[in-house]
Amino acid sequence: MIRNIAGSVLALAGATAAVWSPFRAWYDGRHGSDYAIGDLFTGITGSDPAVIGSILLPFAFAALVTLLGVVLRSRLLVAVAGVIVLGFTVLWMVRVGQAEDGLVVSGDGRGLGDGVANALGGGLLLLLGALVMSGRPKRHRLEPAAARPRTHPTLDEGPPPEPYGTGDGTTDQGTGDPYDTGTRSMPYAAPDRFDVPAEPPRDPNGNPKT
Repeated sequence: MIRNIAGSVLALAGATAAVWSPFRAWYDGRHGSDYAIGDLFTGITGSDPAVIGSILLPFAFAALVTLLGVVLRSRLLVAVAGVIVLGFTVLWMVRVGQAEDGLVVSGDGRGLGDGVANALGGGLLLLLGALVMSGRPKRHRLEPAAARPRTHPTLDEGPPPEPYGTGDGTTDQGTGDPYDTGTRSMPYAAPDRFDVPAEPPRDPNGNPKT
């Protein structure tokens, strides 16, 4: 729960920074909203597009995906939003580098502006938010009865044996008399005959004869 809240805060902060970035200076004082979305695929031009047709469009879409991911607690959607923001920012940097023969970072307002920093920071916050979020809890699915292990296998092998005296005497279970003449077993009965060795003959005095 805490991880989802922290990740959602990071993701929303990243989406806000990404959407705000086109209204800041991106290069040589030119705002990101002044770059047409088509220029990212065909090359940077000096055209002045409408705001909805500028680089703001993919960032606004990423913010919408972020909101959906936060509501659904989906780490995947938040991560996709971060990839969109970073992808279009890097693509813009490649196109501007081709048009300007390289990128310049300067403190006098020339070169890369804070709008690019906001876009890159927003994309990284989105990825960090997706990493922090724990996502939706997993539901444990109940196994079907056929797949469950049998804890008492003897209970499923048929009805219990009938007590003695209730059967018909045709099977081993439920016989009328467990000790009838056919199945009687007396393991402790005395033997019929004892093998006792014979005593040697003795004389009238009781001494054994030699």
